[in-house]
Amino acid sequence: MPIYEGSTAAEAIQKGLAALNITKDEAVIEVLEEAKKGFLGMGKKNARVSIEPSVTEEISEAVTETVEEVMEEAQPVAQVTITETLETPEPVAEPSIQQVLSELDDEAALTQLALYLTNITKELNAPALVKMERQENLIVFQLDTQKQGVLIGKHGKMLNALQYLAQVFIHRVAKNKLSVVVNVGDYRQKRQAILERLAQRTAEKVKRTGQPVFLEPMPAFERKQIHSALSKDDAIQTHSEGDEPYRYLVVEPVRKY
Repeated sequence: MPIYEGSTAAEAIQKGLAALNITKDEAVIEVLEEAKKGFLGMGKKNARVSIEPSVTEEISEAVTETVEEVMEEAQPVAQVTITETLETPEPVAEPSIQQVLSELDDEAALTQLALYLTNITKELNAPALVKMERQENLIVFQLDTQKQGVLIGKHGKMLNALQYLAQVFIHRVAKNKLSVVVNVGDYRQKRQAILERLAQRTAEKVKRTGQPVFLEPMPAFERKQIHSALSKDDAIQTHSEGDEPYRYLVVEPVRKY
């Protein structure tokens, strides 16, 4: 844990940020000891702080760009879990990892996803207890951790990266099509309220200007939330463009011919 000193806590923090070449928003800062002035030069002590880089959007982008690498690392663990429970009275050829983790029934696939997410949170130094809940047509994986900020990331980008990885994983291993949502704390609930306000503001802008609005990339289920919020507005239509995980929603006026 890097420790920096200064005549004041603020000075120590600035020294640390400069040494690490990061901003305050990108750091986890802990004041270990406040500065002491002392008396007549006796007992004077500098302030001491510890500073570590937080998991920022660069890491979330790296997670997205290395989907294949992360999955290859996670799969051997899952293979051991499965093969230990199988009884093979007759010698058979050892199945490959891809054969083991494919065409799984719903429960087996969801169990493997829970293990997969557990391994990722450990790699991110934010170990989480993964709980699964069924809500309507979605399966929600709740990540219970002491480091929520790490798994959510700046503007939710880390959580969206985890969401993308989870959906890719479940599509590859499950026999049936399953829709999953990854959540940390009450982030998704707060995000839904934000999306509803965004949908209304966007619709008002489209109707006022007569021009389409291109929203930021977001997960499929969030795009569906905005689409649902605007579906009853006859003057507005929506559609998605781009490729995952950068697929985005376009809100535009209905063209009258």
